[in-house]
Amino acid sequence: MEVFRQPRPPDVLKKERDEAQAEARQCQEDKARLLAERAEPGGLMGAAWLEGAGVVASMKLAFPTEPPANALGLDEARSYSYTPTGETHPASVAVRLRLLNPGAEPWTLAGVALVDSVGEQVELARWPLAPIPANGASTVVVGIKGESAQLGCPRTLKLWEATGPRTFTLGNVEFPVSQQSGP
Repeated sequence: MEVFRQPRPPDVLKKERDEAQAEARQCQEDKARLLAERAEPGGLMGAAWLEGAGVVASMKLAFPTEPPANALGLDEARSYSYTPTGETHPASVAVRLRLLNPGAEPWTLAGVALVDSVGEQVELARWPLAPIPANGASTVVVGIKGESAQLGCPRTLKLWEATGPRTFTLGNVEFPVSQQSGP
């Protein structure tokens, strides 16, 4: 039995090729990122490793500027900075938030940014990616490393959800300055 297939038009083939190439590029970028992350220990071992190579500083953030229109409540907030030995500016900053979801639907974090007084935004990485359960709580850590970590303060932290208009905003976010001793 012979099967005859109609040839696909060239524009369809080109589109499929372009999509496959884009997916391959994304896979290569993800692989490079994952290999780079494997080069250093993670978790508590990573924190202990960082302290040996610089200063990890933290501070509790005050809540008074939390807008009442927030979709989530705030139970606790701490900011962190990491400054390598011999450096004067942080190489990375992070904020850990304990968030309460009083809503009847889960809340899934889609993005987060720090916004300065003139409205300029710096997007941050976020973890975990799991939703905050309805009528539940979860801890979320957001941060950035590299040149962008050298932020002027205070900033406003904005979080938004994946599937709707519910947001969370925290004003007056500052990062601790490490007090490094001389050599």
